[in-house]
Amino acid sequence: MLGALLVAAVVVAYQPVWHAGFIWDDDAHLTKNPCIVGPLGFKGIWTTAAATYYPLVLTSFWIQHALWGLNPLPYHLVNVAMHAACAILLWQVVRHLQINGAWLGAAIWALHPVQVESVAWITELKNTQSCLFYLLSILFFLKWRESAESLQDRDRLRLYYVVSLLCAVAAILSKSSTVMLPVVLGLCWWWIDGRWRWPNSTKLIPFLGVSAAAAAWTIWEQKFHNRAIGVEWAQTLFERFIIAGRDVWFYLGKLLWPHPLVFIYPRWQVDASQILAYLPTLAAAGGLIALWWKRHGPLRPAFFAAAYFAVSLFPVLDFFDVYFFRYSFVGDHLQYLASIGPLILVGTGIAAAFDLRVKQIAFLKSVSCGALLCVLGVLSWKQAGIYRNGETLWFATLEKNPDFWMVRNSVASVLLQKGQISQALAHLEKARELNPNNVVTESLFGYAFLLIGKVDEAYAHLRRAIEIDPTYVTAYSNMGSALLQKGLPEESLAYLEKGLRIDPGFISARFNIANTLLQMGRYEEALLHLQMALKIAPDDPQAQKSLAWILATCPDDRLRNGAKAVELAERAKTATKGRDATVLTTLAAAYAEVDRFSEAMQTAEQALQLAIKSGSIPLAQAIRNQLEFYRSGKPVRDIR
Repeated sequence: MLGALLVAAVVVAYQPVWHAGFIWDDDAHLTKNPCIVGPLGFKGIWTTAAATYYPLVLTSFWIQHALWGLNPLPYHLVNVAMHAACAILLWQVVRHLQINGAWLGAAIWALHPVQVESVAWITELKNTQSCLFYLLSILFFLKWRESAESLQDRDRLRLYYVVSLLCAVAAILSKSSTVMLPVVLGLCWWWIDGRWRWPNSTKLIPFLGVSAAAAAWTIWEQKFHNRAIGVEWAQTLFERFIIAGRDVWFYLGKLLWPHPLVFIYPRWQVDASQILAYLPTLAAAGGLIALWWKRHGPLRPAFFAAAYFAVSLFPVLDFFDVYFFRYSFVGDHLQYLASIGPLILVGTGIAAAFDLRVKQIAFLKSVSCGALLCVLGVLSWKQAGIYRNGETLWFATLEKNPDFWMVRNSVASVLLQKGQISQALAHLEKARELNPNNVVTESLFGYAFLLIGKVDEAYAHLRRAIEIDPTYVTAYSNMGSALLQKGLPEESLAYLEKGLRIDPGFISARFNIANTLLQMGRYEEALLHLQMALKIAPDDPQAQKSLAWILATCPDDRLRNGAKAVELAERAKTATKGRDATVLTTLAAAYAEVDRFSEAMQTAEQALQLAIKSGSIPLAQAIRNQLEFYRSGKPVRDIR
């Protein structure tokens, strides 16, 4: 009954995600990941660097994609289910540790709004899945220890230990921050026995070996694959100690008072020359030492919780370079595991308070605990609504962190997708003030000016972007478009091919190569590039649109296929919910190719209204020209 109640509470609290989509880097991990939707597939997850350091999570995504494609709802439901399962497992683990208030502590953890980032963000299946295996490992380890103490049959004893070790491996393969699990197992053993016996260490050696290998691999991956190198990660050792201390109190503060919660918090500036800057670190270390000193008295639970909290946070305290620290030194999703310690302690404290003071008033206990859980659930429900889509997320983040260039760029990108070019340019101007030498800002500037036909301005910004970062492939792709619009197809092709050499799987560059080759009359080559793009990302609406365009409008009769063009363009329209003018323009051309001229005119009119609303003058004029063909019963023949 209590388990069902806990699951139901989680499901209700996360109801807003039933209507949520994909956000931020869900594309890199799922919707445009060549291991999931492209040619690399399952083999690529386990044999290439594409899986980075969480191949088991990508395997989960691969299985889900095979089952339900890129419909975001099932992915969200799986993440919510994982979180609910973690809550049940946590309850059982705490019971095995013989800690009072186990169910209440697990419920507080499950419903606390600081967990929303991990549960409502599809990419953070890394957290929920790794936590599931992490807790299973602890549970079976505790079962092994209990069986060893009672001298039960050896086969079962061996099974518990092996399952615990396998779950530890699965947790690490899901997210490498679980490498602290061996230390946590030691803490649990200490808690049950009341003291640490050094011979126990031999049973932790296999766990430590797996964790050490994973830690070394992750450090290498962060530096040389995720490129967590450069000025953003150039802190001195003293600065890292300062940041670590601030991290601990920041995370603890968010657990005690979860307001405001921000998707990306402002990145701190630290000054190691200021003596006061070291106070948070000294206070955290001093508090832990004091609790250790009193570890055998009434403060024993507090030491256990604090030690667990510090140990679990250690991988993300800036002692190691993590790519996310480019944006902020803290993030709600980074304390998903660590928050277990303090929140279980809160549940234990509440249970103890009622046992001591109002032992006979069970009704008051139920009402008070129920009210606390309802408040937490409502806060989580409200916070989950922010993750509905990229637009709601980035505008909510902008409100709380307006002086961060990355947030401004992200808001501008959303506005560009909506066709609100002037508003996007205003945010890009602010982003450039905040960070004058940012490649993403310059590339977005170039793309924005391309959309409104200001090719010379676009060209200048894109050249600047490539000067800042010669490996940023998006700038090469946009430069190819700019040069094509300037009537320089050969130069356009050179930039696009260089972009593909940097990243052969970059879809946008293949689209733009197809446009350049079309203008040069190299139709078959263009078709091959578009087919490759669709093979890499079969569910990508831009890939569908681009291939549909050439199949509908190519002057070469041998290459046209109107029926296939209609199929692809209609899929692209569904994926973009009919809000992309270029997709509707393509669909209109496909309808015309199969003699459905009334539908072609209707669809082109819709595209025209969207183009006018977005301020895209060249596109609007092109659509008007195409409408003249449809009205006279003629399909479009184009070389774009």
